[in-house]
This record gives sequence, C-alpha cells and structure tokens, in this order.
Amino acid sequence: MATEGPEPTEVMEEQIPHEEGGEEEEEIAAMKRRVAEMESDAAKLREMQTALDQQSSDLAENKEDIDARSIFVGNVDYGASPEEIQAHFQSCGSINRVTILLDKFSGSPKGYAYVEFAEPSLVAQALVLNESVFRGRNLKVTPKRTNLPGMTRGRGRGRGGRGRGPFRGSRGGYRGRGRGFAPY
Repeated sequence: MATEGPEPTEVMEEQIPHEEGGEEEEEIAAMKRRVAEMESDAAKLREMQTALDQQSSDLAENKEDIDARSIFVGNVDYGASPEEIQAHFQSCGSINRVTILLDKFSGSPKGYAYVEFAEPSLVAQALVLNESVFRGRNLKVTPKRTNLPGMTRGRGRGRGGRGRGPFRGSRGGYRGRGRGFAPY
C-alpha cells in the first residue's frame, strides 16, 4: 500500500496554525511574569508592614516614656502663655516642653496644659504644686495618663439615645403637638 501524501497526524498538525499555540504560550508566559511581579510586590509590602509595625511599637514605647515624664495641668487661665507655665513649674526641675491645648474650631485655649519634664522623677515634685495659685486660679496637677487605643469616654461612640432636648422620641413632635394636647 502506497501512501501518497502526508500521514493523517502530520496533516492535522499542519491544519493547526502554529501562531495560535505561540500566542497562548506568550500569554501564559506573560501571566507567569505578572504573577511573579505580584508575588515580589507582596513580599515588599510584607517587609514594609513589618517595618511599620516595628516603628509603631517603638513610638508606643516612646509615647509611654514621654507620658511617664509629663503632668496634666488643669484649670489654667485662658490668657496664660507656655513661658508663664514653664516659669511656674521651673522649681520642679528641667522642662522639655509645655503644651497648651487649643480648640480646633475657634483656636482659643481649652484651659489645660501638659508639661513634659526631662526625667520621670520630677513628676513627683510637680505634683506638690497641685492646688497652687496661678493667675488667680487653683491649678489641678495630676500625672499624665497614657491613652489606650479604642478606649473612649464621655460623649464617644455608643452613647445611644435619640437626641437631646425637647424633641426626643421616635415621633419627632414636641410633647404631643397635633394629638389634641390636654394639660390636665
């Protein structure tokens, strides 16, 4: 039996264009390159996250150290300057910084300040000045506390209720307005 022409398998190979197979291989290779790039980017992100976590833990330790060397001063006169507060607490020891907090909307002082000392042992000496008179007001001096993340107090989230004032309640009216109000 003599065959004239190519074998059937060879014919089928010739019928499949080699270009499509080449394009698919190129797409697969491109996808593999993209996956490799994404994996290297993910590794870089993990390294950056580790570095940020380390920095934040260092900052937290640094913040606790600063808070251990600081005091809260309440009932401060609104016209007081940091230099005056520093002069009042100068007898306690070396002061690094005096911070008077301001209202973020009006820019006026809130009436309290923080004093950071050079050493934690100076905080005890500053506490002796509790109830001392400064510009005609009795100062409230306490050690500065370290705020814990997620801990809120006062008017923070979770307060509940449906509002304040005379318009409380789910109906929104004022004490029965429109329902035939009878005072007796």
